[in-house]
Parts: sequence; structure tokens; C-alpha cells
Amino acid sequence: MESGEGDSMKRVNQIVEQSITALAELGNIESRTQFGGYALAVERVVFAYINDDTLYLRASEALRHYAAQRPLELLVYRKRGIPVTLSYFRVDQVLWQDRAQLVRLSASSLQAAQKDAATKSGSPRLKDLPNLSLRMELMLYKAGISTVQLLQEMGSRRSWLKLQRVNRHIGLKTLLALEGAISGHHQAALPDDVRQALCQWYQELLRQPAAKRPLIT
Repeated sequence: MESGEGDSMKRVNQIVEQSITALAELGNIESRTQFGGYALAVERVVFAYINDDTLYLRASEALRHYAAQRPLELLVYRKRGIPVTLSYFRVDQVLWQDRAQLVRLSASSLQAAQKDAATKSGSPRLKDLPNLSLRMELMLYKAGISTVQLLQEMGSRRSWLKLQRVNRHIGLKTLLALEGAISGHHQAALPDDVRQALCQWYQELLRQPAAKRPLIT
């Protein structure tokens, strides 16, 4: 009996590790025990759940659309013996094998969870937006961008230029993170055309002498 329980716990831990590794693009993923399984969260925002060696993703618009084309099981757990269905979709083997799709859908789950958390907490702070950590919020403050509205008005490119005056080590990843924060996407789930346009702008900017780059005040 004890050996079986130990083997089960080991398998669950392996699924946790596998999930965190596969979804590393989403940020610093932490796990904690919850309802007899494991909740996965980024900055305390839960976007996935592991139950009986299976990964489930929080419902999102993109995930619902995917599940309409490829039906996925919903998470069902028992509360005091009564089955309760949660809005979490099962990641099956087909989805596990399509890593790019898995990351994109997981990013949409995280985005939906972050949006819900921001709505419940009232007016969102910069760090409540997708991709933006407390460190990034403080850096934006230092650059003179102190509100979500101001960030949205300035746009990702102008905001990046202001940030670069504060921290010259930022690069393309920060630009994509800002765009995702403004548009409501995790940077891994940005539309391809938007990503390509930003990459092209960034590469063209790098080719310019520093003295000729746009100055934003």
C-alpha cells in the first residue's frame, strides 16, 4: 500500500516537472498542492491543474475554440463524494506532441486567469498585465510610465525606447512582452504578423547608430 502511494506521488511529481519544463516560456512557474493534485501558477495566478497524472488548462477563448474542433475532457473531481466539473481542459497526447500549440494555449489560459485576477482586484496595476513582473513595473515607473493607460497610449515601441534609456540591456524579449501586455497576450501567444513586425522594427533599430535612434520624452 505504502509503495503504491509512493509510486503514484513520484509519477505526479514527474508530470509537474514535465509541465513546468514544457511551459517554461510562460515565466517562473510554481506548483502547490491543491484539491489532492497540483496547481500551476505564475506569480500566484493559477492557470493549470494536475490531477491523476494529467495536466489540465484553465478555460480561455482560444482553448474553447480548440476544444470545439478537437473535443477535450473537462476536469471532474469529487467534493464530499459529489462530482464537480471545473472549467479546465485535459491536455491529451495529441496536444502534448504539438509543443507550439500547447504553449500557445497555455499562454491563453494564463492570460485569462490574469485578466480575471485583475478584474477582481479593481483597477489593474502594470504588474497585473500579461508578461509584466514587479521588476518590470518598477522599471516602467522609472521611465515615467506609471499607469496601464499611459502604457497603452504610448504603445510598445515608444515604451521600449523610454525603457532603454533606463536600462540599455533590454532587448527584443522586452519589446514583445510590452506588446503582449498592451494587447492582452502572453508574449508566446502574439499573432505571427505582430511578432514579425516588431522583430523587423527591432532589427532595423539595431542597425542605426545610437545617436540617430528616436528620442522619446
